[in-house]
Amino acid sequence: MSVSIPINPGDSLSRRQKLLYILLLGALTALGPFTVDLYLPAFPALEESLGVSEAAVQLTLTGTTIGFALGQLVVGPFSDKFGRRLPLILATAVHIAASIGAALSTDIASLGLFRLLMGAGAAGGGVVAMAMVRDLFSGYAMVRMFSRMALVNGLAPILAPVIGSQLLLVMPWPGIFVFLAAYGTAVIIAAMFLVRETLPRDQRGKSGLTAGQRYKLLFSDRIFVGLLMLGGMNFAGLFTYLSASPFLFQNVYGFSPQQYGLLFGINSLGIVAGVQTSSRLIKRVPPQWILACSTAWMFLMAVLIVVCDQLGFGLWGVMVPLWFYILGAGFTFPCVQVLALANHGAQAGTAASLLGAATFMMAGLVSPVVGWLGVGSPTPMGAVQAVCILLAVLALWLVVRPKSVPSIH
Repeated sequence: MSVSIPINPGDSLSRRQKLLYILLLGALTALGPFTVDLYLPAFPALEESLGVSEAAVQLTLTGTTIGFALGQLVVGPFSDKFGRRLPLILATAVHIAASIGAALSTDIASLGLFRLLMGAGAAGGGVVAMAMVRDLFSGYAMVRMFSRMALVNGLAPILAPVIGSQLLLVMPWPGIFVFLAAYGTAVIIAAMFLVRETLPRDQRGKSGLTAGQRYKLLFSDRIFVGLLMLGGMNFAGLFTYLSASPFLFQNVYGFSPQQYGLLFGINSLGIVAGVQTSSRLIKRVPPQWILACSTAWMFLMAVLIVVCDQLGFGLWGVMVPLWFYILGAGFTFPCVQVLALANHGAQAGTAASLLGAATFMMAGLVSPVVGWLGVGSPTPMGAVQAVCILLAVLALWLVVRPKSVPSIH
């Protein structure tokens, strides 16, 4: 009688162990969205409390995204060389200290600095979680794990603004950062006592490549480079919404922080729905063709936001196409992750860090544009989103070139 041999290290895990990994890794990845989204309802309060402009408050969001980018560039290669747990613990310790610093900030400059450090610290959870999944699984097994993790960490952008808006009812905005410090502490405890090292000691630094050589290897892969550009522009379009929506819905349409938090949660359901549907479609439709459809759809929805606003369709004219735009972003995320990591198992941490760094760096550079254009109507937000996704479409067809992408097994 033949005995089935596990193809992936994760195949030997029991269902209970896999469930534990899904919950833990999903929670680790969720630290990033919580760091970004929890304080979005407080943007107008920050503007008033610190006596600064909308654009200045949005720059603290930019600082966070740049911190994410830089932190991932450090954590990824470090995790390939020394294992996954240690960089996770060290990065999260930075996040906790920076969260406390942000809570104590009395001016926009110090808040921006601590937000940058918070982003760098939160980078550990996302990079290490992606690398651990790649350590344990490949092919469609990896797709399944990513989709199940997304169900867990997908709750973060839904719950974070709701929690943030409720916290603002009982405490001033610094309390949000105290909450984030507590979340980071829970992540460290989980990493120390519940997360098992997935990168065997004999495989750490096995390739003998330096961090620079790993980056050079990845940048020589045309498909990977195209996916960096596509993923970055997708994220930049989403972050345009993140930075503009607190002012758009609260200042222009008169939402309270609690109403905005509820609206943000409803919109975030679009990401969860897109991720879950896309992850199932990948078994039947190659991910590069899902990307072809999702990017075209997002461009159409972004243009529709501008058209509906110019025709005077009001609140529903922005909310409906915006929700469907966010749905398209959800379809895009798992396809980019799977294609980017599929052929780079030997440097999974570096590949995950570079993917994350590129997306957050592009998002950080693009999202303030809306602040400079002004948030007096939905048109600037929709226009910037349309340009971002148009660049993503060009990256897909001119750099990735869907017909040249090898199949996933």
